[in-house]
Amino acid sequence: MLREIEKTVDDKMTKTIEVLRENLTKVRTGRAHVGFLDQVEVDYYGSMVPLIQVANVTLLDSRTLGVKPYEKNMLSGIEKAIRDGNLGLNPASSGDMIRVPMPMLTEETRKDMTKIVKSEGEDAKIAIRNIRREANNDIKNLLKDKEISEDEARRSEESIQKITDKYIDEVDLIVEEKEKDLLEL
Repeated sequence: MLREIEKTVDDKMTKTIEVLRENLTKVRTGRAHVGFLDQVEVDYYGSMVPLIQVANVTLLDSRTLGVKPYEKNMLSGIEKAIRDGNLGLNPASSGDMIRVPMPMLTEETRKDMTKIVKSEGEDAKIAIRNIRREANNDIKNLLKDKEISEDEARRSEESIQKITDKYIDEVDLIVEEKEKDLLEL
């Protein structure tokens, strides 16, 4: 029973880290990466679909993405969707491909993005601590129902604290790496 609680804690905290990494990919560092356009949706014959379903996104160089539609008639619609995607991008068609240059980040923009990264990191830490609190409550309930001994409860709580500390350290490391990427010129 206690092992199940610890396994659940580990699984939930792993998912929290995955969500943090996913959220931080949306904070751009000035370098192009293909995942940057993941949230762009394109009108495809009356329904909105993710860009990746109607085009191939490639990295042309460190500051430019290439978007090649699977259907040539989608070129203008994709270009409009990228421009209207609130990403601050200005795509340009060149033949059957759309070039998406990444604009340079100003010092002020970089500092603002650093604040966003710290906020995402803090949200992840709060989620991890909430998972720990839920697990500790489950352990206290087992103890109260006399399904486990006080020693087992204490050992399990210590184990959950160690897991929590490990994931909090991982969040700090991820945030630190992202901040370093942002402030790098």
